[in-house]
Amino acid sequence: MTTLLITGIVLLLLAIVVLLSILNDKANALSENDPEATDRKYKRVATWLMVFNIVFLVACFWSAYDFKNYMLGYGPHTAASEHGPEIDSLFNITLFFTTLIFVLTTFALFWFSYKYRHRRGHRASNLAHNTKLEIIWTALPALVLTVLVVKGIVAWNNITADVDPSEQYLEIDVTGQQFLWNIRYPGKDGHLGAKDFRLIKPGVNELGQDWRDKRNLDDFMADEIVIPKGRKVKFRIYAKDVLHSFFLPHFRVKMDAVPGLPTYFVVTPTTTTEEYRQRLSNYPEYQVPSDPEDPNSPPLWKAFNYELACAELCGIGHYSMRRVVRVVEPEEFEAWYNKQKSYYFENIRFTEDDPYRNELLPFEVAERKADFINRFNNAYNSKDEAERIIQLRNVHFKTGSSELTALSRYELDFAAEAMQSHPEIQIEVAGHTDNVGNPESNKTLSEARANAVMKYLMKKGVATDRMEAKGYGQDKPVASNDNAEGRQKNRRTELIIK
Repeated sequence: MTTLLITGIVLLLLAIVVLLSILNDKANALSENDPEATDRKYKRVATWLMVFNIVFLVACFWSAYDFKNYMLGYGPHTAASEHGPEIDSLFNITLFFTTLIFVLTTFALFWFSYKYRHRRGHRASNLAHNTKLEIIWTALPALVLTVLVVKGIVAWNNITADVDPSEQYLEIDVTGQQFLWNIRYPGKDGHLGAKDFRLIKPGVNELGQDWRDKRNLDDFMADEIVIPKGRKVKFRIYAKDVLHSFFLPHFRVKMDAVPGLPTYFVVTPTTTTEEYRQRLSNYPEYQVPSDPEDPNSPPLWKAFNYELACAELCGIGHYSMRRVVRVVEPEEFEAWYNKQKSYYFENIRFTEDDPYRNELLPFEVAERKADFINRFNNAYNSKDEAERIIQLRNVHFKTGSSELTALSRYELDFAAEAMQSHPEIQIEVAGHTDNVGNPESNKTLSEARANAVMKYLMKKGVATDRMEAKGYGQDKPVASNDNAEGRQKNRRTELIIK
């Protein structure tokens, strides 16, 4: 029904236009032989054009004023970065001159149509050349453009200056692809690791991080950009596929993300997200519900967030490249930053993509050593026989075999060092299995594994007469064999201090 009604209205409007056109043609035909009627017609048209001109200019200024609280740079939307006011100043100067020219040229256009309308007995004068006029309209625009260009170059040089290596700043890697932004932060070392597009592996290594570069090991990925107020931030900007544009409108930041050509932008935020919200709360335009369809939704000012957008039409999913940007106080940033987890340790460590899968990193060695020494000392100092057992938590064997895995050497080295530090103790190396398989085979396997551990300790200088190896098979479980977790606990090797 609605479609039929709209169609009817459109057809009616077309009929009115056609009818008015016919009536106009008839009126023109009747007035062809009446010069006074012709003069009146042209004056009427010129007068209405002048009225339209005035209404148009008033509407332009009124709409700009009415929307000023929604427009960047006006009302509550002053720049939220250190360099932002310089950009806004340059924009306002440009706006002043372009508005002045727009008003003058638009008014002149309609004024000329009125002043030089057709009138009987009047002839247009032929002005072929006026040197003074040409000098004026050449010199004035040249002067204005010189001011704008010089001020623009100065602003550009200030705004796009790189950071000084001696400065304290935060570096963030932002890579655009259809249709999202990959956001990477440096870890505790403060440095982003190297990337190589040839190392990109979808779903595993989206950015092509080179895990051989140890600066990559503590880098982490984020779903939003969180930056501290008052701290300089350098965004390293990349694109994986097509041209994107890194756009932070409230900070007056816009830089293209070009495939194969890294770019950057340095910005220092001056207003936290919460401070910006409080600024918006002072304006009635932001007291309306944030969801027009839900009158009970929070007011618009309370739902406000800074955002990262793509300012290029990069494809059909362009809209989904929006990311939330939060500016917080330095203390809040540090708390958030310290909670983030390394992408490498959460997703790559000990997988086939890990170049260090057969070795421990220095801090891992230190952590495991401290843990082992603590357990060894507890067992050594205990008078309770049941507590003088040290489970070798990080000693493992290949499936169904007594061959030690490469990473087992670290804990066995700790054990050898502890034995040499306490030459008075004797130990039993005890091997255990779960209940999967034949009991006799399990006992044989546990004995072989206990002997493998003892042989390793002997190679590290522990005397043979201080050790004995025993295999208990599945006879001494410490957990239920009814589930995988329990069976894993039962597959263990222990040192028993005598």
